[in-house]
Amino acid sequence: MFAMLRKFAQPRGQAERCEFCSLELNSEHRHVLETATRKISCACDSCALRFDNVVGQWKLIPRDARRLPDFQMTDPQWESFSLPINLAFFFHSTPAKKIIALFPSPAGATESLVQLTTWETLVLENPVLSEIQSDIEALLVNRLNSSRDYFLAPIDVCFELVGIIRLHWRGLSGGEKVRTEIEKFFAKLNSAARVIRIAANEEVAHA
Repeated sequence: MFAMLRKFAQPRGQAERCEFCSLELNSEHRHVLETATRKISCACDSCALRFDNVVGQWKLIPRDARRLPDFQMTDPQWESFSLPINLAFFFHSTPAKKIIALFPSPAGATESLVQLTTWETLVLENPVLSEIQSDIEALLVNRLNSSRDYFLAPIDVCFELVGIIRLHWRGLSGGEKVRTEIEKFFAKLNSAARVIRIAANEEVAHA
């Protein structure tokens, strides 16, 4: 797991290879997830397509993130998750048959229990959550400082954030470097994500 986090967090250097056929990959290659272990592997386009809409132990991770500017979550709802940091992602685990919350920490991704009633309330208020693809897509929440950012994000993007935090965290509070890297991560994600208006149940042109 730690090797995977480092791979996502560090700048691209030596060319990566498909973990199924060893073909050299470009920087925009796809990733697939082994659901039982949460292992994420790099794949060329040909190998990746073998796992698209196929039932099995591997799932093709989607490319695009979607920003949810109308997402409804109150401070008490967030606090009910009892997370030690205002940053987390939530996804449905097929093997565990439940919603799992993971938050970044200096040690990597740390799991936290999710109260089913709280999650069900969020789904009722934000029906877009029912569209999350199990295992490979997550609700990514950033409530650091004054931020209130919500995304439906590919699971590899979420683990990229975990890797960035683990790589740059220093001391007890993390330090200025990790805060800068988190801001850069979300600025990039905001720029690339499509925008979904929940109230109108429609996608709008990216601003």
